[in-house]
Amino acid sequence: MGKLSGQTALITGAASGIGKAVAIRLVEEGANVVALDRNADALADLSDHLGDRCSVLAGDCTEAAICEAGVELAQEKFGKLDTTIANAGVYDWYKRIDRMKMEDVEAAFEELFRINVLSTLLLARASADALRKSTGSLIVTCSNASFRAGGGGTLYTASKFALRGIVYQLAYEWAPQIRVNGVAPGGTVTGLSGLDTLESASRRLDSEQRTVEMVAKASPLARAAEAEDHAGCYVLLASPRDGVNLNGTILVSDGGLISRMG
Repeated sequence: MGKLSGQTALITGAASGIGKAVAIRLVEEGANVVALDRNADALADLSDHLGDRCSVLAGDCTEAAICEAGVELAQEKFGKLDTTIANAGVYDWYKRIDRMKMEDVEAAFEELFRINVLSTLLLARASADALRKSTGSLIVTCSNASFRAGGGGTLYTASKFALRGIVYQLAYEWAPQIRVNGVAPGGTVTGLSGLDTLESASRRLDSEQRTVEMVAKASPLARAAEAEDHAGCYVLLASPRDGVNLNGTILVSDGGLISRMG
């Protein structure tokens, strides 16, 4: 029996990177998964890999209707929703605002905060009733940039600090019926993309060896994490047994980097 046997989870940004790794691990632990992502082809591959325990929904989680559809799919296909994981996100590639035009700052803010922050709020709102019914949990993918500077540019860091605030506030508001927690990965070799407004949407961390080497050099463990390295944190937080006393907790999974920055 897995740690999450009989549970159902909804995950955004589930077609690649940390979201995909978490979806796979949750199924291994006995859960059913609804995977939501904009990439329909990658979702199809994930569905083929995971089989009947995974349902997929192609769409943009910055749209309220898509978030609601994901919750409805979980309930229709698997009978309930126990965990919602707000994981979708984009990166600003350390872009400094003093090197951007004013109009670019505005446009990049709108794009990045819509994806990183608004999608989390919409998903939380869409899931609230179902999670309250199951006495479930919300898990937010934060970042070591939720605590310290240097993990991205100003816009990215601001968005991740906002997610930290969402975790704390909802943990306060929704207890005791719903537990709300987060995972804060450090530099990870994934396909995390940039922004259309900054013409960096095609950039991927896993294809930029110099950046990977920089992340590994900075880590006390002397390595850049793989997406799978963080999946166990989500299992712990989702578990109704092992995570029963965890609320308003953000697990920092960055190889100890935060100890050097603090």
